[in-house]
Amino acid sequence: MTPDSPIAAHRGRLSMLAAAWVVARRDFTAILFSRTFFFFLLGPLFPVIVGVLAGSVGNRVAESGAGPSIAVVMQEGDARAMVQARDALADRLGEGLPRLAVAADEASATRGGAGAVLSGSPAAPVLSGPSAQIEGWSGDVAMIAAQAREDSLRSWPRVRLEPKGDARPTDRRSRLKTAQGAQTLLFLLTMMLAGMVLSNLVEEKGNKIIEVLAAAIPMESVFFGKLFAMLGVSLVGIAVWAAVGAPVLMAASATLPLPEPAVGWPMLVGLGVVYFAMAYLLLGSVFLSIGSLANTVREVQTLSMPVTMMQLMLFFFATYAMTQPGSPVEILAAVLPFSSPFAMLARAAQEPALLPHVAALAWQTLWVFLLVKGGATLFRKRAMKSGPQGGGRPWWRRARA
Repeated sequence: MTPDSPIAAHRGRLSMLAAAWVVARRDFTAILFSRTFFFFLLGPLFPVIVGVLAGSVGNRVAESGAGPSIAVVMQEGDARAMVQARDALADRLGEGLPRLAVAADEASATRGGAGAVLSGSPAAPVLSGPSAQIEGWSGDVAMIAAQAREDSLRSWPRVRLEPKGDARPTDRRSRLKTAQGAQTLLFLLTMMLAGMVLSNLVEEKGNKIIEVLAAAIPMESVFFGKLFAMLGVSLVGIAVWAAVGAPVLMAASATLPLPEPAVGWPMLVGLGVVYFAMAYLLLGSVFLSIGSLANTVREVQTLSMPVTMMQLMLFFFATYAMTQPGSPVEILAAVLPFSSPFAMLARAAQEPALLPHVAALAWQTLWVFLLVKGGATLFRKRAMKSGPQGGGRPWWRRARA
């Protein structure tokens, strides 16, 4: 190669970061404006549609199969008073009370699938049915009958709430649920999106594009560029999904208020994006090394399976460590690079301190650099070798030979 060749001039002009930016921009643009990216965005839509349809069908089956718990066989006025009293109490006590439905006689109540029959009068109710059921319902029936005799629901005093303390048990339980949900969402997004790195690199190896890039720029630049390009594509996809699902989340939060995390929702969402990026880069760097060494899709699947299983085990470990705040188990989960993003995101939901996140992000960034450096070195030593000693066989078979 002469000093005036394009490759030599290219190496002289671009630093490792500049070359990585060129690769990242090329891959990001090529994927973002392809038809594959459109189908990639539609991917999560099909499980959601199936889940909604399955839920609606399940609710319809449950509604059609569930008969009234207690059939009321009384005089018309007494039966109507019992049902109205039950509904009035349910408005205040919740739907834990047994359901009541008026029946003409005991035979029709049995055909309708009632669990018990309530006869007599509100002054002297008679509950008949299996002993295990009627014993549990006797107290509720007595309260409903007493309310039916009053003809109106008495006014109850309003209870004034005076919460005290910053760390109530209910707060800890709700924050634990928030931490668990954040961890699960982070894991699902990481595992669903990190696999794109494998197919991208295997395809370019088959087209010999990776060899041209490796000859023109440092291999570390190729790895970093591809990692950040796929991360950018993943973030665009997540942004589109979030924009589509935002109205649903807002409606759900209005009807069912979400528990407040320790650092607040804006900070937790910001840390979630950052920790997703770190988890993606950590796992993606390993997948990138595997994809650079494998020659076929089958080899990629064989080599990536142990990594996937290891990541699943580390996720379970981080989930367990979440329940032991401040213990050596949680500290170990935060130190291990592949479980650190999950453990630290759960910590953000339970503890308000922000300084540990700075140290954790610096530690994870160091490991991303080391993994990319090691993958690039392994690729140069194994995949870029030429000559008769390779024999066209995979590198792990050559090692055994």
